[in-house]
Amino acid sequence: METQTIPSVLPPRRLPLLAFFAANLISFVGDRLTLLAIPWFVLQTTGSITKTGITAFFTTLPTIISAFLSGLIVDRLGYKRTSVIGDCASGVCTLLIPLLFHTLGLAFWQLLILAFLGGLLKAPGETARSSLLPELGQASQMRMERVNAVGDGLVRVSGLLGAPLAALLIVAIGANNLLWLDAISFFLSALLIGIAVPATMAVPTHAESGDNTGSLKQGLSFLLHNPVLRSMIPVSLTTNLLDAALFSVALPVYANQIWQNILPIGLLSATFGGCAFVSTLLFGFFGHRLPRRLTYGLCFMAIGLRFWALGLQVPLPILFVIYAFSGLVVGPLNPIAMTIEQEIIPPKLRARVLGVAGAGYLGGIPIGGLLCGYVITWIGLIPTLFTMGLIYLLVTGSLLINPALKGMNRSISLSSSQS
Repeated sequence: METQTIPSVLPPRRLPLLAFFAANLISFVGDRLTLLAIPWFVLQTTGSITKTGITAFFTTLPTIISAFLSGLIVDRLGYKRTSVIGDCASGVCTLLIPLLFHTLGLAFWQLLILAFLGGLLKAPGETARSSLLPELGQASQMRMERVNAVGDGLVRVSGLLGAPLAALLIVAIGANNLLWLDAISFFLSALLIGIAVPATMAVPTHAESGDNTGSLKQGLSFLLHNPVLRSMIPVSLTTNLLDAALFSVALPVYANQIWQNILPIGLLSATFGGCAFVSTLLFGFFGHRLPRRLTYGLCFMAIGLRFWALGLQVPLPILFVIYAFSGLVVGPLNPIAMTIEQEIIPPKLRARVLGVAGAGYLGGIPIGGLLCGYVITWIGLIPTLFTMGLIYLLVTGSLLINPALKGMNRSISLSSSQS
C-alpha cells in the first residue's frame, strides 16, 4: 500500500513521524504559553487574584471533560481530521482574546467562555495525535519504546522552554500580544499534520460507529476489565493531583514562607525538566531492555522524595540535587505507560479508550490546588507536605505489590525483537 511521496532527503516513511513530532512540539509549546499568558493577561487587565484563579480553573476543567468525550469525536472524524480541527479551533479561541480586547472590548465573562472553549476543543486533537502514533511508529520501522520516548521528550522540552519563553515574551511584548503568537503556534501544528501525515494513517480502522453512549461504555468497559490499565489509572490520577497541588499551591506558599523568594521555584522546575528530558531520551535507546514493572514502580516511588525533602526543609543546594534526581527517574514513566497502552488497546478502540483514560489521568488536577489550599490552612504547610509524601509513597508503592500489574512485562520480548 503506497502513499504519495514527498521529495526529501529523508526516507519517506520517516517524514510523517518527524512532522508529527514537530507538530506536537509546536502545539505543546502553545499550550504552555496559554497556561501562563491567559492568567497573566487577566491579572494585568483586572488586577484580581480571585479572577485569575477562576480563569485558571475554567482553562483546566474543560480539558478533562472533553478528554472523556474525545474518543467519540475521533471515531466520527478520524485521527488526522480531528487533530487538525482541534488545533485550528484552539487557535481561533486564543486569537479572539487579543482581537476582541483591541477592538470591541473583552468582558471577563467573555474571556471565561473563550478560555473554556479553548480547553474543551484541545483534548480531542491531543487524543487524535496520540492515536496516530502507533501507525506512524510502525511505518518508520522504529521500536515503539523509542518512538514514545522521543515524543515524551519533546513534550518535556515544551514544558522546560514554554514557561521561560512565555515569561520573556510577556516582558518584551506583553501578555495580550503573546496570545497572537500563541494562536499562530496552533495553526502551524494543524498545517504540519494536514500536509505531512498520509490519509491512510488518518482513519480509525473500525467500521462500526454505534451510538455515543455505547462508544463511551465500550471505552470505559475496556478499562474496567483490563487489570493493567485498571490498576495504573488510579495511581496516575492520585499522583497528578498531588503534583498539581505541589506546583500550584504548596511550592508558592513554601517559597513565600521559607525562602521569601519566588526564583527558586523556576530554577527547580528547570532542573527537573532538563533532567527529565535527558532521561527520557536515554530511555529511548536502552529502556526496552529494562523490566517494565520494576522500573515503573521504583521510578514512580522515587519522585515522591521531593515532598519529604521540602518537609524536612533541606538546604537549597541539596534540594536541587533531589530535583535533578527526580527528573532523571521520571523519564521512563510516560514512555512505558504509552507503550503498554498501545500494545494492550485494540486499534478499533484506541481513540475512545485513550480519551476515557486521559480523563482519568487528569481528573485530579483541577481539585489538587483547591484541596491543598484548604489542607494547608487546616494543618499547616509542613504537615501537609509530609502527608502528601506519605500518600505518594503508599500509592506508588502499590505498583510493586499489585499482582494485576505483572501483565506489564508480557510484551517485553515482543517489543525488544522489533527493529
